[in-house]
Amino acid sequence: MAEKQTNFSLLPKIVNGGIAGIIGVTCVFPLDLVKTRLQNQQIGPNGEKMYNSMADAFRKVYRQEGFLGMYRGSAVNILLITPEKAIKLAANDFFRYHLQTKERTLPIFRQMLAGGLAGLCQIVITTPMELLKIQMQDAGRVAAQALLVGKTVQKTSATELAIGLFKQHGILGLYKGTGATMLRDVSFSVIYFPLFATLNSLGPRKNDGSGEAVFWCSFLSGCAAGSCAALAVNPFDVVKTRLQAIQKAEGERSYSGIGNAFVNILKYEGPTAFFKGGACRMIVIAPLFGIAQTVYYLGVAERLLGIQRG
Repeated sequence: MAEKQTNFSLLPKIVNGGIAGIIGVTCVFPLDLVKTRLQNQQIGPNGEKMYNSMADAFRKVYRQEGFLGMYRGSAVNILLITPEKAIKLAANDFFRYHLQTKERTLPIFRQMLAGGLAGLCQIVITTPMELLKIQMQDAGRVAAQALLVGKTVQKTSATELAIGLFKQHGILGLYKGTGATMLRDVSFSVIYFPLFATLNSLGPRKNDGSGEAVFWCSFLSGCAAGSCAALAVNPFDVVKTRLQAIQKAEGERSYSGIGNAFVNILKYEGPTAFFKGGACRMIVIAPLFGIAQTVYYLGVAERLLGIQRG
């Protein structure tokens, strides 16, 4: 339940969301890179794997590609995470504000609807961001697999990749995997935002009369809600990652769509494949949303813009 605000200022919420996204993704990007590689990895005919675990993947990536290799693809992600998080967090607040009942309450179904609509809005930015990020993050794994069979993979930048996709397929080329991205992000937001709001409402309040939770409560609520939602939608994230991987290692399967991906992953790799990178994703999402929600609620934009918080 939530008290209805006397006013709703969208601009500072968008700015706060952007700041929150930049700080959050910078902190957790190496974990996200490892998650992508674990999810894209397919087991060979004799059971061979490049990475045996999250820790093994960290060691190998760092040893083979160095510290900067852990941030491969981070530039495009940091650039696009600003509008993505701005849309996600601000849109959720916008829909929560407008979906309140006449009694100034927000039933759980309306909270879920607000979250789902926020997730739907963000895919405009999320899909091309994820598409480019995944290619850059997975490039090292694909290149290493190619070397094992005596081949080489030409290095490319996110800009070159984006231009190439645009020339070949037009703007739709940057929206490969939109259906899977929507499936993941809408379901994530339906779970995450109501759960975060519930947990955040249970903690101690600030002493400034605002009625807001203390910062550590927002942080822990974001971590807990983020990790739970991340695990719940991990099968959708695995499918999305596989569909958006343009370059495949030698012998790896391609998929024609969401249904085909689900069927073939289940057939050839079993149900546990849908939770590849699940622990890593939980570790990524927990601090990402914990940090993002805390920064978002600090109200940095209001102070910068001289706007009184409602």
